[in-house]
Amino acid sequence: MSELKAAFLGLGKMGLPMARNLLASGLRLSVYNRTRARADELAAAGATVADRPAGAVAAGGIAVTMLANDAALEAVTLGSEGILEKLGKGGLHISMSTVSPDTSRKLAASHAEHGSLFLSAPVFGRPEAAAGKKLWICQSGTSEAKQRAKPVIDALGQGSFDFGEDPGAANVVKLAGNFMILSAIETMSEALALGEKNGIDRKDLAAFFGKTIFACPLYQNYGRILAERAYEPAGFKLELGMKDVRLVRDTAEDATVPMPLADLLHARLLTSLAKGRAGLDWTAIELSTAEDAALR
Repeated sequence: MSELKAAFLGLGKMGLPMARNLLASGLRLSVYNRTRARADELAAAGATVADRPAGAVAAGGIAVTMLANDAALEAVTLGSEGILEKLGKGGLHISMSTVSPDTSRKLAASHAEHGSLFLSAPVFGRPEAAAGKKLWICQSGTSEAKQRAKPVIDALGQGSFDFGEDPGAANVVKLAGNFMILSAIETMSEALALGEKNGIDRKDLAAFFGKTIFACPLYQNYGRILAERAYEPAGFKLELGMKDVRLVRDTAEDATVPMPLADLLHARLLTSLAKGRAGLDWTAIELSTAEDAALR
């Protein structure tokens, strides 16, 4: 990929290892991050550091964004220093952020007006999966965008799945998946509380289920975090979990889909935020379960 050039914008806990992997694959990379120090970390690895979003992209080139929320994605794309006009005709924007389906549709329309392509490609996996190129990637957008994005997608994950041409479809899949993960975290939290209240060691209980009837990475990895209450440093901050649950509820309401469990998770997250836990890992909703059971 030595001849392929791209820009990577957003170097948080997920974006930084993803950008490193693109550099390691041989891609010629420009990077931008609101906090420049994180971008400077990649300069020694061969990245060019830009002071503004538009400065990172080349006309007709590829831009990859991994940003915290819809507002940040819109600002980097559509703002006065954004990438939209600079990317221009023939350009490709690969959006890997967890955002609203409507935001992706809006950005896809804006890119089309400027002659550029847009691909929604959110990912599943925590920072360690990003570092190990073990992400699962969902895609939706035009076939032309998918074909052009393939070298980048292949360098970042262990597999990708196509969900059609609607730019918002991959975001719906991502939100559904995050809802299911958080639901599993709540289930495990309640099960661990039940066991602990009856004298069973939390770690033994989590290990048993992770090796038997729930022998899958989600229950194994999150079960260990919950059993050990290893909520710092956060792999995925609780405040971002709340952002995602809000997006789930908004998307469900737009489609008239009742999701009572999403309402419960929203309450858990809101309680956690009220108790000052925004910066903890989103698994820290377990603390509220433990408090309800008088275990803390």
